[in-house]
Amino acid sequence: MHVSHLSLADFRSYARVEVELDPGVTAFVGPNGQGKTNLVEAIGYLATLGSHRVSSDAPLVRMGADRAVIRAAVTQGERRQLIELELNPGRANRARINRSSQVRPRDVLGIVRTVLFAPEDLALIKGDPGERRRFLDELVTARAPRMAGVRSDYDRVLKQRNTLLKSAAMARRHGGRSLDLSTLDVWDQHLARAGAELLAHRLDLIATLQPLADKAYEQLAPGGGPLALEYRGSAGEAMAGAHTREELYEVLLAALGAARKQEIERGVTLVGPHRDDLLLRLGQLPAKGYASHGESWSYALALRLGSYELLRAESPAGPGGPAYEGAGGPRANEPVLVLDDVFAELDERRRTRLAELVAPGEQVLVTAAVDDDVPGVLRGTRFSVSDGVVERA
Repeated sequence: MHVSHLSLADFRSYARVEVELDPGVTAFVGPNGQGKTNLVEAIGYLATLGSHRVSSDAPLVRMGADRAVIRAAVTQGERRQLIELELNPGRANRARINRSSQVRPRDVLGIVRTVLFAPEDLALIKGDPGERRRFLDELVTARAPRMAGVRSDYDRVLKQRNTLLKSAAMARRHGGRSLDLSTLDVWDQHLARAGAELLAHRLDLIATLQPLADKAYEQLAPGGGPLALEYRGSAGEAMAGAHTREELYEVLLAALGAARKQEIERGVTLVGPHRDDLLLRLGQLPAKGYASHGESWSYALALRLGSYELLRAESPAGPGGPAYEGAGGPRANEPVLVLDDVFAELDERRRTRLAELVAPGEQVLVTAAVDDDVPGVLRGTRFSVSDGVVERA
């Protein structure tokens, strides 16, 4: 699978731009602030319905415009699909697949899959738990697009439950009449049910990703590992013995019951996947706070490269295409690999090793400030980007 054409209207700095893309390696080269990252950010948005740079859609719309449009042609074997997203900050976004308007934005998930590495990924190692939860959930959804609906259901129930808890907390603080909390039991059940589904997918993902990320780290920094990924659940140690969705549901339901008094006092839900974390170890120590800058870069890269190999291995073959047979063998519909301004941050050894690892990808998109930042093994199609103009070099 590869993106063969990208069209943007009023997206970021672009009033309008059309870019024809080839399989293999494509590099967008130009000074900082000229719009290189905006191009790969748009492709990433098609895959995740979100930006790797900002948390809302408003900054994605060009100043003075009221909406932005991302349109892409996706080639998968002999099949070609046209997908379009219309971003409407403050209103519902709209989507079209092959010019049909009868689809929801989340229906486009799974058509384009990307693995994107950018400087912001250092936050996976050094940042707050929310960064690692987002990493897990985006990869969960890339593996199973239907999980976008589960995540949406969980967020909706969580919001309703928090509203009830906040009202109860305010009533207690101001000495008012106690609220009827009988509906809290129902919200607990809904939250535990959606939460158990999300937890099951996260735990399965971590078990699958662990050896792939560890292998990638060894390739990038030989002798520097091993890596260990450990899930830290807010439901406590009881999660360790839960293996099925039903067992996870029971654990979450019990934990919510145990935390209810404290939750009413604080007015917020304290148990659930939204409070969990992924502990990243390097050797015997947590990577956060102990890993050097170079080790942190290598760790973040290993997580992304492991994700790439995972999605490659699980990607179904296109129409008439072969199943994935590992590195060097026939390729299936691989995710698009995006390396956004990465090579300038790496030393020569890591730069060369990373380039060698990703060069065989079906479609690899690279951004760089200067041509010399792109390793020779990644010589492919070149675009120069300057002042919003994208030209094939």
